[in-house]
Amino acid sequence: MRTIGHFIDGQETTGQSSDFQDVFNPATGEPQARVALAAHADLEVAVASAVAAQPRWAATNPQRRARVFFKYVELINRDIDALAELLSREHGKTIEDSKGDILRGLEVAEFVAGAPHLLKGEFNEGAGPGIDMYSMRQPVGIGAGITPFNFPAMIPLWMLSPAIAAGNAFILKPSERDPSVPVKLAELAIEAGLPKGILNVVQGGKETVDAILAHEAIGAISFVGSTPIARYVYATAAANGKRVQAFGGAKNHMIVMPDADMGKAADALMGAGYGSAGERCMAISVAVPVGDKTADLLIEALKPRIEKLKVGPATDKASEMGPVVTKAAKDRILSLIDKGVAQGAELAVDGRGFALQGYENGFFVGPTLFDRVTPEMDIYKEEIFGPVLCVARAHTYEDALELPMNNPYGNGVAIFTRDGDTARDFASRINIGMVGINVPVPVPLAYHSFGGWKASAFGDLNQHGTDSIKFWTRTKTVTSRWPSGIKEGAEFQMPTMA
Repeated sequence: MRTIGHFIDGQETTGQSSDFQDVFNPATGEPQARVALAAHADLEVAVASAVAAQPRWAATNPQRRARVFFKYVELINRDIDALAELLSREHGKTIEDSKGDILRGLEVAEFVAGAPHLLKGEFNEGAGPGIDMYSMRQPVGIGAGITPFNFPAMIPLWMLSPAIAAGNAFILKPSERDPSVPVKLAELAIEAGLPKGILNVVQGGKETVDAILAHEAIGAISFVGSTPIARYVYATAAANGKRVQAFGGAKNHMIVMPDADMGKAADALMGAGYGSAGERCMAISVAVPVGDKTADLLIEALKPRIEKLKVGPATDKASEMGPVVTKAAKDRILSLIDKGVAQGAELAVDGRGFALQGYENGFFVGPTLFDRVTPEMDIYKEEIFGPVLCVARAHTYEDALELPMNNPYGNGVAIFTRDGDTARDFASRINIGMVGINVPVPVPLAYHSFGGWKASAFGDLNQHGTDSIKFWTRTKTVTSRWPSGIKEGAEFQMPTMA
C-alpha cells in the first residue's frame, strides 16, 4: 500500500513517528494508501528548516520571489490532469470539479506574482521640519496553514502563496483525509525554484495542530474548518501571541424572488447545492422562495433535475456528483436526513437509499431535497456538509431576509431577482460577508478578499486579495530626520512635527 509522508526541507519523508492512518477511496470505501502522522520531533525539524531558510528568502527582492510564482503556475498547469486525478481519488469529487479546485487556487498564485507592487509601503516627504516618514511591509517570519479536506489544492494555495510571496517561510498541515496533493504542490514549488525549507508539509491530526498553535517560532496561523475548531484555533493561537485568521462553518441561503427565472434559479441551486456533494463552505444549503407560488414552482423545477443528476465515481466522466469523503461523513448526513423527517420536514426527494452497482461500499449519499423546513429543525440549524438542500418558505421579502440575518453563520448568501432595487437593498442590508446577486456561489476572485462574518470567521483580515498581504506582513513606520533639520538643545514637550 502506498505511503504518503511529509515534505520537509525539500524532500518527502515518513518522519520519526510510527503512527499512520488509512486514506480511503470514497467511491469504493477501501483503503488506498496510508499517511504518516507527525511526531512532535517532525514538526521541530520542519520549523528548524523554515527558520534557517527564511532570512535569505526575505532578503530576496520581491521581483525574484514573484518569478518563482510565475514558474509555479506554469508547472501546476502542466500537471493539472495528474493532480486532478489524484485529488479526486482521495476526495471523491469529479475530475472537472477537482480541476476547478486547482484553478481557483492558481488564481491566488497568479495574483501574488504582483508582489513587487503589493508590498509597496507609503512615503511622506516633509512630514515635519526636515522630517520624512515612510512605512515598510516586512514578513512575519514563519507562518502556518491548517487546511480542510474539501479543497486540498485551493485552500493551501490561498494560504501559502501570499505568505511565501511576502517573504515568509510556511508550514502546511493539510487534512489527513486527502493528503497527497499538498505534497505534490510542495514538490512543484521546489521545481519552480523555491528554496528548500521555505515550504514544508507536515501531516497529522489534533496533536500536530496543537503543537503548531503553541510553537514559539510560528508567528501567524491561517485556518479553515468547522466553527467549533475555528474558535479553538483562534483562542489558543491568540493566547500564544500569534496573529490568527480562522474561518469556520456556514449555512448559506439563496433567496428566490417571485420575479426570478425559475429555470435559472433551479439550475443555480443544483450546482450550488449538490456540486462536490455539498462539501463546500460556500454551498447553498437553504433555498428561500418568497411566496407559496414561487416555492411550488421552484420545487417543480428542482425535482426532475435532481432525479436526472448523475451520481457516480470520479472515474466516470459522466458523473456530476461523487461520494462524500468518509463513512463517518455519510453516516452523519443520513442521520440528519432522518432527523429532518422526524421533525416534520417534507421529504421531496430521498437520497438515503442510493446504491451504485459495483460501488456498494462507497460513501455515496443520493441528492436529497426537503421542503417546508423551519428554523427550529436540526437540518436547518446544523451545517450538513452533504448533498441535502432545504427549502424554507417565506411569505414576504422581509421574512426571507430575516432568515440569513438571524442565522449565526455569515459566510455567503445569494438572491435571485430581476429587480434592481431589491438586489441593491439586499446587498446593502444583509449581514453576510460574501453576497451573490443572481450568482449562487459568490466566491470572490483572487484580487478581492474571501471571508465571512459572524460565526463563520475569527480574526480581522480575510484570505487572498490585499488583505492576505496585510495578514502575512507587519508594517514598520520610519520617521527620519537628518542633522540639518535638528534644532539645538533638548526638546521636552510632546513632538508635534510643527
